[in-house]
Amino acid sequence: MRVTVSAHDDTRKLIVLAVDDEPLGLDELVHRLQDSPSVGRVFQALDASDALRLLSSDDPELRARKERGLPTVDAVFADINMPGLSGMEMSRVFAALRPAPVLVFVTGNSEEAVNAFDLGAIDYVLKPFNQDRLDRAVRRVVEKLSAAPAVPSHGGAGEPVKNDDEVIPVELAGTTKLIPRSSVRWVEAQGDYARLFTTEGSHLVRIPLAQLEERWEKAGFVRIHRSFLVALPLITELRMGQGGYQVVIGNEEKVLPVSRRHTRALKDRLVGTGRNG
Repeated sequence: MRVTVSAHDDTRKLIVLAVDDEPLGLDELVHRLQDSPSVGRVFQALDASDALRLLSSDDPELRARKERGLPTVDAVFADINMPGLSGMEMSRVFAALRPAPVLVFVTGNSEEAVNAFDLGAIDYVLKPFNQDRLDRAVRRVVEKLSAAPAVPSHGGAGEPVKNDDEVIPVELAGTTKLIPRSSVRWVEAQGDYARLFTTEGSHLVRIPLAQLEERWEKAGFVRIHRSFLVALPLITELRMGQGGYQVVIGNEEKVLPVSRRHTRALKDRLVGTGRNG
């Protein structure tokens, strides 16, 4: 994933994502966006999978936006016809987020306009386009965001706003499957990879367990062992086994070991969860 900064960059400018599987088309789109006086930062991706990874980006500014309850990017400018996950399918994922980025389609396909507006897209820019046409689309993004109600930086009782369900793209035999974090029950470390165990099976992703632990802590996941990360609400029992403490997931669905170094913190979390109902 590449990032370009506009010559007009400042903290009040838009942060946008440009997605196009054709390098020349992507370069032109990025160039036009950079030349727009309302655009600051431009992220770019050559396919939908790379674009979706932006949802989990470790970029400090994007992480700060999510912590403030803002969408990861202000707007997504996407092509429709892309291999694997199409631009329309990718945009359905973005449109389902709360808060969601503004959608703009930039494409040579004139037949999907109705579907695009059904998804909530605010503009449908046909290729080839010039700077004036793209600037009009950017102005519509600004108008849309200006009309939206302000997002509070905190929730009730001083608690930070919780982000919506994170989506993890999983590659398998040329197919991209979208796994919502809410479906993950526990995670097992496998080297530089992590295996996500869901109600439907398991999926291997190239994300270190330590990174998931940091990203998912506020979503209720807790480290119980150097090899395991567990969704805290799914723990139904903490018990002593032959080799030490163990946790039970669901109705004896899975029993996982708890290391000594994580036992105290886990007990504190479980007690705190019980106090909070």
